[in-house]
Amino acid sequence: MMNHDLHFAKPDYDRLRRRGMPEVIYGEGKTAVHITAIMRALNEAGQNAFATRVTAEQAEAVRVALPEAVYHETARILTCDITPLPEQKGKIAVLCAGTSDLPVAEEAAITAERMGANVERVYDVGVAGLHRLLSRVEQFGDARVIVVVAGMEGALPSVVGGLTDKPVIACPTSVGYGASFGGIAALLGMLNSCASGVTVVNIDNGFGAGVAAALINRQAG
Repeated sequence: MMNHDLHFAKPDYDRLRRRGMPEVIYGEGKTAVHITAIMRALNEAGQNAFATRVTAEQAEAVRVALPEAVYHETARILTCDITPLPEQKGKIAVLCAGTSDLPVAEEAAITAERMGANVERVYDVGVAGLHRLLSRVEQFGDARVIVVVAGMEGALPSVVGGLTDKPVIACPTSVGYGASFGGIAALLGMLNSCASGVTVVNIDNGFGAGVAAALINRQAG
């Protein structure tokens, strides 16, 4: 097993074998120099590099050293691929309540795609306009698993859970007015869902939701 100590980080090159996905870099709080070094180390080990929560400024600095890197601005994801991604199989649906939830929804969608899932995006279908959701049920009804991203009171996963026989992964976001308490209101609403089959990840954790959905999709295949 390769062991490449960067002093400030120790990349886990065996994670690809164990989990079916290379180690992912959490960009928030890291310098562009550190992100660059870890991404380069993963590439040199023959693996694709994937960093989440990367700002546009960080990405711009990294791309000076790694010009082949690609920045997915809405999702705040930076990738640098040297090998083909897994063939996309099965189907995951990613729903989000409103456009303010898009960064988290896109983080989930891109993560799942990189793990080999076909992703159907169904956006701006929040409960404030329930007709928008009901008119698109056929788009997500045949998915193996559904990720539902919402802020405010977090009601959307409960509604979706009552319309499908598929597992629902609820992802609360920090979107909302003062009494949403940075996503805590949505988190508690989702944890207390009356719809069965709804599980919940942490606030703004689109990456975690995407991984969980992709793993379920693999098992179903």
